[in-house]
Amino acid sequence: MLLGEYEHTIDDKNRLTLPAKFRSGFGDGVVLSFNQDGCLEAYPVAEYEQTISARITGIDPISKEARVMRRAYFASATVTELDKQGRVVVPANLAQRAKIDKDVVVVGLYDHAEIWDRDAWRVAATEAEGRVDDVAERLAKLD
Repeated sequence: MLLGEYEHTIDDKNRLTLPAKFRSGFGDGVVLSFNQDGCLEAYPVAEYEQTISARITGIDPISKEARVMRRAYFASATVTELDKQGRVVVPANLAQRAKIDKDVVVVGLYDHAEIWDRDAWRVAATEAEGRVDDVAERLAKLD
C-alpha cells in the first residue's frame, strides 16, 4: 500500500530516491510513465500489468481508440529497477514531459505513486481539495 506525500529531489544523474515506505512495493521493478495530468506514474510491474496493461490490451486492437490508448500509455512507459539505495532513474524524456527538474513530490495513491514537480503538485492538490466534496457526493449517489 502506497500512501502519503513526500518531498524529494532528483540528483544530477536523474536519480530519484523513493520514500523508504514505498520501496518494498517496487521490489520486482518500476514502470514509469507520463500521466495526462502532467505528472509521472510509478507502478509496481505486476500492478501495471493487472490494471493498466490489462485494460488497454483488452480494447479491440483494430479500433482507433485502442491505438490512441496504446500510444498514450505504452510509448511513454519504461520499466526500470530500484538500485540498492532505493533510487530510480527518471528518463530525461519523461522528466521533460512532466516538467520535472529537481524538486518533486512523490504521492502515494494506494496501488501506485505519482511524481510531481513540487509547484505543480501544490496546484493539483489545492484543486483536488476544492473538488473533493462535490466528487464524493456524486460518487455516493452511484451506489
